[in-house]
Amino acid sequence: MAKNMNKKVSWDSFRATGLLWFINRSLHLFGYAITVVVDDKGKVTDAYPAKCKFRGFDYKSEEKGFKRVTKFFGKNWERLLKECKDE
Repeated sequence: MAKNMNKKVSWDSFRATGLLWFINRSLHLFGYAITVVVDDKGKVTDAYPAKCKFRGFDYKSEEKGFKRVTKFFGKNWERLLKECKDE
């Protein structure tokens, strides 16, 4: 019997990894982005795919994004390798 392959994570957690930025970098190529709506208290209230005119991010956002993703990978590489091993 297959194990449950999905585990729900919060938008805050996902955003903190830098992966939302990374995915949106790729989606910009096609004129799309995942849009996250945050209320005045910083809580995510909605998220959806949207058509956009963006084709990348400014230098500071790129630098911040790469640092976040690198830190995420640095902290999680052992778990990621374990998860992708053939059983």
